[in-house]
Amino acid sequence: MRRWELAIALDPGRELPLFLQLAGTIADDIRCGRLKPGEALPGSRELALRLGVNRNTIVAGYSELVAEGLVSTRIGGGTFVGEPAAPPPDAPAMTEQTPTYSLMPPLPLPMAGHAPAPGVLMMSNGAPDARLFPARALARAFRRAIEHRGRSLLVAPHPCGHIRLRTELAAMLARTRGLLATPDNLMVTRSIEQGIDLVARTLIGPGDTVAVEAFGYPPAWSVLKLAGAQLVPIAVDSGGLDVDALEALLRQQTIRAVFLTPHHQFPTTTVMSPARRARLAELALQHGFAIIEDDYDHEFHYEGKPILPIAAGAGRANVVYIGSLSNLLAPGVSTGFVVAPPAVFARLQSMRAASDARSDAAMECAIAELFEDGELLRHVRRMRRTYAARRDALAEALTRHLGGAVHFRLPEGGMGLWVRADDGIDVARWSRDGEREGVLFFDARRYDFHQRAQSFLRLGFTYHDESELDDAVRRMARALSRQTWPSAVSSSR
Repeated sequence: MRRWELAIALDPGRELPLFLQLAGTIADDIRCGRLKPGEALPGSRELALRLGVNRNTIVAGYSELVAEGLVSTRIGGGTFVGEPAAPPPDAPAMTEQTPTYSLMPPLPLPMAGHAPAPGVLMMSNGAPDARLFPARALARAFRRAIEHRGRSLLVAPHPCGHIRLRTELAAMLARTRGLLATPDNLMVTRSIEQGIDLVARTLIGPGDTVAVEAFGYPPAWSVLKLAGAQLVPIAVDSGGLDVDALEALLRQQTIRAVFLTPHHQFPTTTVMSPARRARLAELALQHGFAIIEDDYDHEFHYEGKPILPIAAGAGRANVVYIGSLSNLLAPGVSTGFVVAPPAVFARLQSMRAASDARSDAAMECAIAELFEDGELLRHVRRMRRTYAARRDALAEALTRHLGGAVHFRLPEGGMGLWVRADDGIDVARWSRDGEREGVLFFDARRYDFHQRAQSFLRLGFTYHDESELDDAVRRMARALSRQTWPSAVSSSR
């Protein structure tokens, strides 16, 4: 290519600076071979005149290409396309390397799974639908945060998170959940799991007994074990954690904490009654144990008003409250938060400062922007309506396509249905056959503390739209027909 044949079009209307547009165009020509190694580029004055721009724009563009190693300058003048980079040397063959010190066995990963093949429907996924993510609103919020708050993003971050997001979150939690939350007792975390980890290491020591729900969230159990906790499962029934069973345990031994999900119990979606919540808080004050309240999806309550958290009641002095924004936005935006009484919060803050003092200030300011302009609350209202419709669509599809094969209660809230398969159905086999039909779902073994075979399964309804949910249940019905169960796909319940 002769240098005067370069086709460069610069658009002052684009957000990208002109010098980067110039550098990008020339870099593309080099990478695709239109510009050959050693070929001379036009002089900066000549190219500036031809493009009608300031010579400094050309100089800056060429400097960018030099920094990328795509061009070089020579003594005596001139800018030339560089030689292609030599391929990296072959990596040395990996050999078995075993440390000479002992290691503890790895923690189980019961929630881990493989990426589905294209076209496979994920009924096992209770995550929010990323297609509903307000990407443009967040992009605008990022731009505003960087343009107008740039200096505050460059200073050393606060270990509890950016003050703007802490202020917005505290106001929202006080207004909608009745919490005594202020920016001084609220911490923003990178994820809800980090929040659980910090709380566990703040409250729990090696050998401490922690009561957990017998059906629950295995990653949280792993985090509690890492802090040294000895976990004791407590039965879960239609009212959530069985407080009578917990009280019986307290007569036998001392416990340090109770970890639970009272609002939409995970995975059963049961809502713990106000009476049970009050009794649990009373026991905590009486016996001196902490309540770690995981309220992971508070906003997604579809029938009536959400019940106030335990942390908003009379026993709040013994409650540490943990929540997340990932279900409101997208799994990739995993920001979480913790609210704790002042005495606990002081130690929690020191733990965060010692282990991970740097927060994601840019993301936190962008989310604060969404709070401030009302976009986040509007998005929550849209999501609540959408997910309520999807819950109903899944329930209708299960009734229509699977009939008497499954039994369930329509949950007041949450992001999934807790379904019991009829007697005689091999749920583990059904799951395997479902994968062959292009639908992924699992039995409840992975949520059971003892990993026992279960006739229950949790089906998420937030990840797919109504037509996809109907298709998924059709595939489940085809998979179930492989079993020799006479009423597997009956037309009535």
